[in-house]
Amino acid sequence: MANMGLVRVAAVSPKVKVANTKYNVDQIIHFMKLAAGEEIKAGFALFPELSITGYTCSDLFYQPHLYEQNLVGLKRIVEASKNVKLVTIVGFYFRVFNNLYNCVALIQNGKIKGIVPKMFIPNYKEFYEDRWFAPGAQIIKDVKSVRIFDEEVPFGNLIFRDEKAGFGIGIEVCEDLWMPVTPGTHLALNGADIIFNASASNETVGKAQYRKSIVLAESAKNNCGYIYTSAGVNESTTDLVFGGHTLIAENGTMVAEGKRFEREGTLVAGDIDFQRIHFERSHGQTFSNSAAAYGDRSGFVRVELEPVSLVGEGMQFIRKYEKNPFVPSNPAVVDDSCHEIFSIQTAGLAKRIEHSHAKKCVVGISGGLDSTLALLVTAQTYKLLGKPASDIVAVTMPGFGTTGKTYNNALKIMELLGAEIREIPIGDAVLQHFEDIGQDKNVHDLTYENCQARERTQILMDISNKEGGIVVGTGDLSELALGWCTYNGDHMSMYGVNAGIPKTLVKFVVKWVMDNLLSGDTEDKEFSLDNSLLKKTLQDILDTPISPELLPPDENGDIAQKTEDSVGPYVLHDFFIFYTLRHGMPPAKLLYVAKQVFAEEYDEAFIRKWLMVFYKRFFSQQFKRSCIPDGPKVGSVSLSPRGDWRMPSDADAAMWLEELE
Repeated sequence: MANMGLVRVAAVSPKVKVANTKYNVDQIIHFMKLAAGEEIKAGFALFPELSITGYTCSDLFYQPHLYEQNLVGLKRIVEASKNVKLVTIVGFYFRVFNNLYNCVALIQNGKIKGIVPKMFIPNYKEFYEDRWFAPGAQIIKDVKSVRIFDEEVPFGNLIFRDEKAGFGIGIEVCEDLWMPVTPGTHLALNGADIIFNASASNETVGKAQYRKSIVLAESAKNNCGYIYTSAGVNESTTDLVFGGHTLIAENGTMVAEGKRFEREGTLVAGDIDFQRIHFERSHGQTFSNSAAAYGDRSGFVRVELEPVSLVGEGMQFIRKYEKNPFVPSNPAVVDDSCHEIFSIQTAGLAKRIEHSHAKKCVVGISGGLDSTLALLVTAQTYKLLGKPASDIVAVTMPGFGTTGKTYNNALKIMELLGAEIREIPIGDAVLQHFEDIGQDKNVHDLTYENCQARERTQILMDISNKEGGIVVGTGDLSELALGWCTYNGDHMSMYGVNAGIPKTLVKFVVKWVMDNLLSGDTEDKEFSLDNSLLKKTLQDILDTPISPELLPPDENGDIAQKTEDSVGPYVLHDFFIFYTLRHGMPPAKLLYVAKQVFAEEYDEAFIRKWLMVFYKRFFSQQFKRSCIPDGPKVGSVSLSPRGDWRMPSDADAAMWLEELE
């Protein structure tokens, strides 16, 4: 695809010599060429505020010679831009009427496309900029353009647009970011998808982390990309030290961060997904409502850019796409997330039990991962409510595909958790049903499989009625996305505790229970009859292949029907689910991203095959999702037809598939 909706940006903190504009411009041009070169191929390069002169010139800013050389340096950068395919954003200072303004120029293809003054001037503690510079917030009300190098150039509140690619950018200068209501917020509400901040922020203990937090917060609340660069260690150290902090953030996530305190300057590059930004903004109406309420489009001038270099096919991404996007990459965060997920599940089920006055909870236990998690959640919920575990009716229903391993594991966990155990083999009932409907028992087709699933659900529902209880559903988010469940079989329950959890995350929640409730400093010694044995059994379940066990075992009595042989690897499908629903990623882009992320595991043909299966199943199986039971949302992706996902059951997948053919 020609436009993947990604633009590469570079945040640069060059080496400077204070008040030596020739040296500083040489450094800027060097980094411009580096950013635009074959190795990086950036579309934008951002330099710090006052980077032509150095930020710490103090009263030298008054000197006419420095001012003139500052403009000579800017002219050199403009000339150099003719030979590099790059948008350069650089800091300098400029006189308008009788005042000096701390400004940033945006330069492209030998032209200054616009100049943005620093809106808010700091004058506290170590900063006393208004000794030299006037605030831009005042002059932009009256001055909309300035004359520089014999050309009239837009000045003030500017939004630069690449109409061909379909995105806009805005510019802030240092202190602007630290305001209660930032210029960047107004820029975002008026159409800027990416904000660039040219800064000079000194280092003190803890300030870097705080700076990073507000950059992340700004990108999150404004649904935007945020590029930040600060002056570096070669500024004057008379009273302050600058670290050259470079940050690239998008929608609350850090895309790239450069090293601080680099002696020779630093450049960090990253890819901003403006297509995702558009998706996020249109997906949440509150952003557009804010734009309608607080945006002032009349106060902004739109400046058209020539087409900017985008990330194209054949280029490796400079951003991280997680192989397991539902699972945090930081182990400590995984632990906290699983704790929260388990708490959400138990709180949701507890409310449903209390509201329905259920005397019992009925759970079908197969010895597989999903039903195991559902039983663990139910057991914890009963502890939360002060109810005996014996009021949990755990039912194992061996069928034609049940193996000894899963059967024994099912019995062990039911016994260890103290549930009432019921074993109801379904073989005879299903064979009778086959006879009733004329199904050949030797034909292992869809009817053969679904009859078993529906028989099990009927048993659970009838026990629930008999006991005055509710059936706890076991199906997970991945199965709902793929429709990998029997309609009105395992598809149905009275409350689905796993409905918000994708397959790749289920095992982490079970593992969290093993490590936190069954062992370690936080062990709940009363969670089961034997925590050590339960933990061992859960590990055996984690090691068991995923299967519905609806087809007979192989000649060795092992699982013959493996789900991932039929629908593909869940690690791929969960990747597809996340980036389709959470980021709105179109098919060709999703394939391109997946190729890079899974390059060591799968080839392109393999990924394409299962991506097409994903789209076919996701579209064709919506009818199952349109009538799923209640269940708690636990993450940013949900398929509840009453909440996050509303889709017609008869939508056509043809266009999605055509883009992959």
